Amino acid sequence: MRPFPGAMVLLFVLSGCGQSMDDQPRYDTYSKADIFPNGSSAQQPPEGAVAQSALAYREALANPPQVTEALLQRGKERYEIFCAPCHGFDGDGDGIVVKRGFPAPPSYHSGALMKAPASHFLDVIQNGFGVMYAYGDRVAPADRWAIVAYIRALQLSRHASLADVKAAGVKLQ
Repeated sequence: MRPFPGAMVLLFVLSGCGQSMDDQPRYDTYSKADIFPNGSSAQQPPEGAVAQSALAYREALANPPQVTEALLQRGKERYEIFCAPCHGFDGDGDGIVVKRGFPAPPSYHSGALMKAPASHFLDVIQNGFGVMYAYGDRVAPADRWAIVAYIRALQLSRHASLADVKAAGVKLQ
């Protein structure tokens, strides 16, 4: 004999009684939890645990991309979004935020920053420096490289000599 279909439906409906999506058993952050030896619901990750994207992130930062026109265009776009408000569109440290009273960042055309390695700019984007806050969680590693390439292009555009232009084979016609 087949079970009555209505009985099956009634069984499913009754099995959900007493459960509320608004009142689920869980631990709030830092609440007491007797099931753990230290009595806290906040637990450290297991030793050796690595964030899911950390390895790819580290790999992207370790391997600089080849500088292409597309990379420079991406760098210009990202620079204008994240950097130009303080550093200015030309890299002189005279962005709109500075004009409104914020402390001026150094010019990318200063001697110290002209000599700085690319890793310096990557580190500053990641961790911040002085009054600049960190952009590590806002700017992806590939975009950081693009921004660094664009900063180098800004620096070269200001300090290139006629001999540099001739050596690069640039012709004006």
